[in-house]
Amino acid sequence: MNIIIIEDEKPAARLLQRKVEKLGLQVNQMLHSVEESIHWFNANPHPDLIFLDIQLSDGLSFEIFETITIKSPVIFTTAYDEYALRAFKLNSIDYLLKPIDEDDLAIAISKFKNQFQKSIISNLDFDVIKRMLVNPMDRNYKKRFTIKMGQQLKMINIEEVECFYSENKGTYLHTFDNRDYLLDNTLEQLETELDPKDFYRVSRKFIIPMKGIKEIQMYSNSRLKVMLPTYKDDEVIVARERVNDFKEWLG
Repeated sequence: MNIIIIEDEKPAARLLQRKVEKLGLQVNQMLHSVEESIHWFNANPHPDLIFLDIQLSDGLSFEIFETITIKSPVIFTTAYDEYALRAFKLNSIDYLLKPIDEDDLAIAISKFKNQFQKSIISNLDFDVIKRMLVNPMDRNYKKRFTIKMGQQLKMINIEEVECFYSENKGTYLHTFDNRDYLLDNTLEQLETELDPKDFYRVSRKFIIPMKGIKEIQMYSNSRLKVMLPTYKDDEVIVARERVNDFKEWLG
């Protein structure tokens, strides 16, 4: 497997290399600038995986892909805050927040092996991510949803949403008055459309709003259980790897 690290600081690149190789993978190349990376991509086959820092010594790493058509899956390494992190979840991209935790790195690599190893990301939209990073606070987040019900359309304001959940390959909106509506969006798409101050994806199945939390209980394996006002069809469990971020989101 061919892996490269594009990282501004050489000590940080070497540290990440050691952590990656500790997990049994071999890093084949380390790059540190936009110019160096463009030259390397033009002269070499594209790797199986890229660890990509955003800010390089001579500009944003996105400039590489304005010149080169990317043919590799990417795991971002970044120091950006929670608002910007939403950008990195587009197209099932993973990210590692600096300083990089070894458990988070192992999870990201496992995700790569399970989901990306046999496919190539061809719809990676760096322009969208770049725009979100430039001024994420100026984004217009979703304010309402238009639901088709037979021959009618129903408007549901974001304040009415108790949670979003996935079930049987469908995505649903559940309201505080205990009703469920099928959406066209996936949870991954919703993550980029919802204000991260108000909504958090606690697991692969649920996105919940701050105002929808009725109670939080300790759960097995260092997880948390969230009680919602009306949704009772399934337990809303905060995934173990998300517990710390969830607590920070709560403030």
